[in-house]
Amino acid sequence: MTKREKIFDIFKKRSCTKQDVFENTADQFKKFKEVIKQIVDSYQEEVCALDERVKVEFESEGEYEARIRFGGDTLIFHMHSNVFSFDDSNYMWKTGYVEEDPLRAYCGVINIYNFLSDSFKFNRENDLGYLVSRVFINKENHFYVEGNKELNRLYRNFGEDVLGQEEIVNVVESSILYALNFELYTPPFKKVQLVSVSHMQQLSNNLKLRTGKRLGFKLNAERKINLK
Repeated sequence: MTKREKIFDIFKKRSCTKQDVFENTADQFKKFKEVIKQIVDSYQEEVCALDERVKVEFESEGEYEARIRFGGDTLIFHMHSNVFSFDDSNYMWKTGYVEEDPLRAYCGVINIYNFLSDSFKFNRENDLGYLVSRVFINKENHFYVEGNKELNRLYRNFGEDVLGQEEIVNVVESSILYALNFELYTPPFKKVQLVSVSHMQQLSNNLKLRTGKRLGFKLNAERKINLK
């Protein structure tokens, strides 16, 4: 095979597959947004009945991002614009599903982040968010979820798990539950005892001291997470 033939063979296989994966992931992300809105709508009345001060809100931030605000938390669902494959050490390469067709390893990715709602309300650009989980979706709608704690155990059988309405609901509600159980802790005193004049001026203007749910701490569970 000549170099020209090799180039066009790669175009035919990889590039076309990546386009298929991207379009499929974009379609699935639209379904994610629909499900998120349905969940928020179904929660609003019950949550308001418990305490009208607590809000549950949905917000679409363009084609590739959606947000849920509930209480002091915001979950951001973000579809990456690129398509990825697994690194050489990933166990997926040893599964019969991928061995049968290596192009099945190409996946689009939906990242789910947890931020404090006040970080956006007060425009605290230095605040930290956390990657809660990632949803990998291939050209055949097979998928798996990689994430923290129970989210890492949701869907791990890439060869068998196919993304549908029920699975999307499960991923979204599991992410909400994880964020609700992921409490805001105060950082150690020594981490925050020195504050510059600039920081205090910023604090007076728009509360810009850095905040995050685990600022200054690293949990055992977080040390064990390996999101490659």
